[in-house]
This record gives sequence, C-alpha cells and structure tokens, in this order.
Amino acid sequence: MTPSGTALRRTLGLRDAVVVGLGSMIGAGVFSALGPAARAAGSGLLVGLALAAVVAYCNAMSSARLAARYPASGGTYVYGRERLGAFWGYLAGWAFVVGKTASCAAMALTVGTYAWPGQAHAVAVAAVVALTAVNYGGIQKSAWLTRVIVAVVLAVLAAVVVACLSSGRAVAGHLGVGLSSGAGGVLQAAGLLFFAFAGYARIATLGEEVRDPARTIPRAIPLALGIALVVYACVAVAVLGVLGAGPLGRAEAPLAEAVRAAGAPGLVPVVRAGAAVAALGSLLALILGVSRTTLAMARDGHLPGALAAVHPRFGVPHRAELAVGAVVAVLAATVDVRGAIGFSSFGVLAYYAVANASAWTLSPAPLSRVVPVVGLLGCAALAFALPVVPVAVGAGVLAVGAVAYGVRRWWAGRRPA
Repeated sequence: MTPSGTALRRTLGLRDAVVVGLGSMIGAGVFSALGPAARAAGSGLLVGLALAAVVAYCNAMSSARLAARYPASGGTYVYGRERLGAFWGYLAGWAFVVGKTASCAAMALTVGTYAWPGQAHAVAVAAVVALTAVNYGGIQKSAWLTRVIVAVVLAVLAAVVVACLSSGRAVAGHLGVGLSSGAGGVLQAAGLLFFAFAGYARIATLGEEVRDPARTIPRAIPLALGIALVVYACVAVAVLGVLGAGPLGRAEAPLAEAVRAAGAPGLVPVVRAGAAVAALGSLLALILGVSRTTLAMARDGHLPGALAAVHPRFGVPHRAELAVGAVVAVLAATVDVRGAIGFSSFGVLAYYAVANASAWTLSPAPLSRVVPVVGLLGCAALAFALPVVPVAVGAGVLAVGAVAYGVRRWWAGRRPA
C-alpha cells in the first residue's frame, strides 16, 4: 500500500502505454547508435542487432510478468524488493536512477547538438527545463506530447528508408553477416544497440498510472518492443546497404550521411530535425521513469521522504520530477554525451539483470524460467562487453550504492527503538 495522499492516478490505457514505450525506444538511439555499433561489429552489425533484440525480448517478458503482479511505480526496484529482498531492489533502483539520469543528460545534449551545435549545452538545459514543466502538468499531457513526437520520428525514419532503398545505391553485399570484428565486437555492438531498445521499462515504471495494469502492461511491453524492432531493422538494413559497415562506423550522423550518399541531400536537414525531436521524446520519457523510481525509493526511505509527495491537483510526483530535472540540467551543462551513454548502458543492463532474477522466482516450472535465465546471462554478457571505462565507472558507482545501503542499515540498527 502507498501512503495516504501519495497514490498516483490511473489514466493511461493500452495505446498511451505503447506510445510511451515507443517514445523511449524510437528516440535518439536510432540516429546515433548505429555508427558506434558498426564500428565495433563491422560486418556483424545485423547479428549484433538481432542479439540485442533477443536480450531485450527476454527482459521485456520478465518485466511484463512482474509488472502485472506488482502494478506500482518503481519498476524493477519494486520487483527486486518483493522477490529477492530489500537490498536487490535498492540496487536495481540505484542503478536505474543513476544510469538513467546520465542518459537524460545524454539525450538533452543530443537535442542541443542537432538543434544548435554551437550552443549545445545551453539548448540542452533549456530542453530539460521545458520537459520537466510538461511532466509537472500531468501524465496525460506527457502522453499526448509523446504521441506527437513518435509520429514525427516515424515519418522521418520512413523517409530515410525509402530514400536509401529506392536510390539504386544500396548494395546487397553490404548486408553480409560475417564476424570481421570477432565475437567480442558483435557483443559490444549488441550492448550499444541495447541502449536504444531499453525504453520499454518506462511502461513498467508507470505501472501505478496504467488502467487495468494486469492486462494492459503485459500487452503493451511486447507490442512496443515489436514495433521498435521492425523499425530498427528496416533502418539498419537501409543505412548499411547504402554506406557499408566501414563508412557507417566512421559517420558522426549515420542517417544524415546515408541520405546524402543516397543522393537526397535535401533530406539532411529533415533528418537533423527528426533527431532533435527524437531526443526530446527520449528525454521526456526518461524524466518520467526516473522520477517514478525516485518516488518509490523515497517512499521506502532510501531517498529523502519529501520526494514521495504527489501533487494534489496534477497527480504527479512533482518534487521528484523537479529534483530529477535539476540534477539533469546540471549534468547537461557540464558532461560529455559519449561517456554518459556508455555509463548509462551498464546501469540499465544491471537493472535488467535484477529484473530477470526476480522473474525467475515467479514460478518453479522449468519452462517458465528459460526466458529469465537467457535474459540474465545476456545482460551480464553485454554489460561486460562494453568498453572498459564505462564498465569500471559503472561497477564503481554500483559499489558506492551498495556501501551506502550497508551504512544506512548499520546506522538504523544502532538507533534506539
């Protein structure tokens, strides 16, 4: 039970839940992740995409089963707490809040880089402030804006695919599935591409605001993931066919380079605008998810209790949203986008590892445990295949969180009853 006066309103239906998930997945990742993934995997890019999709599917199924059982804000923070114990729930929440806060900063900087490269940090801060205000006004306003953003981004991506495949410059030989960079390169590419798939968690973290969650969430998560996979596969085939793995890996703006190479330079400004809009959609959904997990952790005393407040008029965790927005604005003014994305990927994979371990406990039937096991092993493999620096920093931050939890428990045990 949530404390009196802190319950959120159930206003989201199936369509809204799917749109929120799509707004998280079909975001800046599809405009930026293909290049680094191609650089890591070479001719194995499509294999990496398929591997990322398999791990994402397992995580989605585990998350859907858990969200139907525990339809409360917080996502895996709640699932880990209920199924594995307080520490594992806390660790998942810590990984999500810290990792996704870094991701928020990365998406804000992506908006600035595409919209006004010379003033990227200033535009990033302005974007954070604006979207925090939108979220403050209520979840339905956020869902409406996300629906508009998803429609715009899908239209831009469709234009990219049509331009590339109808240009006559796509080469079937570029789509080979060799392993020129080895299994390690493919795994690293899958880890980078997984970053772009991970948005379906937003549906689960909004579980307390979804109508009929036991029915809606298990339908919304795989539906959103399936649509995103089809879109990513079409874009990857089109762009890879025109550029090839080498030039794609070297491109700073892969989709813009692809339409230019396809003989449609007039689409380049459209693609740049679409990338900025996509990053706005990702940022909007990320702030939603991080603020809801912050709310859940504050309810349990892991974060300041003031962050558990829900606005009496708008029905949103307004203090958590303002706190998250303030931290993200500071990061957006100071950090580098590439480091933020790598660190975020590690945190997200750690979060889903706890989700799969939690789903494993739902049923003793061997067949029902296959998906969680594959998901857990996949998360571990992709996390440690990432570049060394993000892995080291991510592991260090998780260790700091674990130590903080232990100190808090020790201090609580010393206080008189």
